[in-house]
Order: sequence, then C-alpha cells, then structure tokens
Amino acid sequence: MAPTLFLTVGLPGTGKTTAARRLEAEHGALRLTKDEWMKALYGSENPEQASDVIEGRLVGIALRALELGVSVVLDFGLWGKDERSSLRQAAVDRGAEVEMLFCDLDPGEQRRRLDRRLAEDPHTTWPISEAELVSWASVFQRPTPAEVDGSEPIPAPPEGFADWDAWRADRWPRAIG
Repeated sequence: MAPTLFLTVGLPGTGKTTAARRLEAEHGALRLTKDEWMKALYGSENPEQASDVIEGRLVGIALRALELGVSVVLDFGLWGKDERSSLRQAAVDRGAEVEMLFCDLDPGEQRRRLDRRLAEDPHTTWPISEAELVSWASVFQRPTPAEVDGSEPIPAPPEGFADWDAWRADRWPRAIG
C-alpha cells in the first residue's frame, strides 16, 4: 500500500491542526505541524524568515518519510497553489498518494476560534490582529474543488524553473541567511 501525503490547506484558526491530529491517529501518519516547531524554537516570536526555513525542513522530512513508506500530514496552511502543486508532484514522484483537506470558515467563526485558542492555550499560538487576518485572506489562493479532490492535473512549474524540485528549493530555503 502506497503512503499518503495529507495536505492541510487553510488560514489560521480554520481547523487544520485539529484535522491533522485526526488524520495522524486514523492513518498512523507522521504529523508535521509548523506552529509547534516555531513555538518550540522561537517562543513568542514568529519570524517570517525562520518560518520559511522550518516549512522547508518539514517538507524535506515529509518527502523522506514518503520514500520510506510512511504517510505524512503536513500542517501549515499551504496558502499558494504553487506550494500545493509542488508538493503534489513531489508525492507522485515518490509513488505516494495525495489527499488535500481544505479547511474553510467564515471570518466571524475564524476570529472566535482564534480568540478562544489564545485565551485557553496561549503557549500554542500568537495574537493575530484583524488587519493580519484581512491581509492574509487577500493573498490566500483558495484551492478549486478539482484541486482538492485531485482531479485537476498538476500544472507545470512557474516560468524560470526547470521542475518543481527547483521551485521548492527556491521557495523553502535550507537555512536562514
């Protein structure tokens, strides 16, 4: 049986980590949640440059696990279609299946969940302003139903990249620097 790469897609507070924990338990998958790593390494800070490097390291671990036959849940939003496409291609290249879970909520419920999480479990999250939510929603590239169900073909990488491996290497740096 081929391993599966589970991709959780969505903005903060939409239920990605809850879903990732469920997938981890149901499928015996390795769950890689970026926020857990960021909190462990940076505490109350959330530096963007470190975020990209940690995502890249988690992607590397995920791809190696797939090569070893272990299913993986990547839990860090994947706001861009290119990110999702590159990971879909990487999984296929390793003989793995891909399942995408799109977590979506109306902004009011998202805000309530974020406020509740900050109040009940502040060591797992950061304060998020309304301006940040609006800004992030404006750059989030919502997946199409065909992308989510896997029927949409994986597109070619963006111009200037020979393949998705090259794109991933550019998107997710290996070190802060």
